[in-house]
Amino acid sequence: MKTLIHQFKILTLVSVLAVSFTNCKAIQNANNKQKGAAIGATGGAILGAIIGNNVGRGNSELGAVIGGVVGGGAGVIIGNQMDKQAQRIEQEVPGATVERVDQGIVVTFDENSGVYFETEKYNINAKSKANLDKLAAIFKDYPDTNLLIVGHTDSNGNETYNMTLSKNRAFAVTNYFKDVKGISSSRLTTHWFGEEQPIADNATAAGRAKNRRVNIAIVPNEQMIENAKQQTNN
Repeated sequence: MKTLIHQFKILTLVSVLAVSFTNCKAIQNANNKQKGAAIGATGGAILGAIIGNNVGRGNSELGAVIGGVVGGGAGVIIGNQMDKQAQRIEQEVPGATVERVDQGIVVTFDENSGVYFETEKYNINAKSKANLDKLAAIFKDYPDTNLLIVGHTDSNGNETYNMTLSKNRAFAVTNYFKDVKGISSSRLTTHWFGEEQPIADNATAAGRAKNRRVNIAIVPNEQMIENAKQQTNN
């Protein structure tokens, strides 16, 4: 019953938000993602967007970071704020795939867009820095959010090596935000899956390129939630 109530809240919120923001691709994609990615009340659809349809190790940890959906009027206020941020990311970082999921945003960079790592490398190149700079500026304009950075690889090579590579790539992004762009470490959480969570077929070159990716989940922090509740007296 709790799951049904949770899903009803999600669909109700999406219906309200879609009226005001129908021009944003991230909003238009929200319904499909929510229908296909609900894997539990803790992690919610955001976790599903990060790891595809695979339910494996580490989900409870990520779910604890992401949290659940805030209902009622406070949820609508949070959703509006996240919609605006998603639209801005779409406009200013065209290489990114942006999805509005629950009351969060999932930004995905694969090998063909935005944040690119050379084969077996984890240093951030000039093109990647340009996109991360744009994202960091947006994150600073929306300080009441937390950021979860997650690294993935394809299945080529040794599994242990790929796990370490995905960790290094995720931390490369995290450390760039923190050390270079000055985003508070309290907002940043880093995770990695190696080759464990593919979203495409590793048997094809195109699929492997999609699996070599970095996800950035943007979620409301406690301050945003509290402010929204105060505005609605929830």
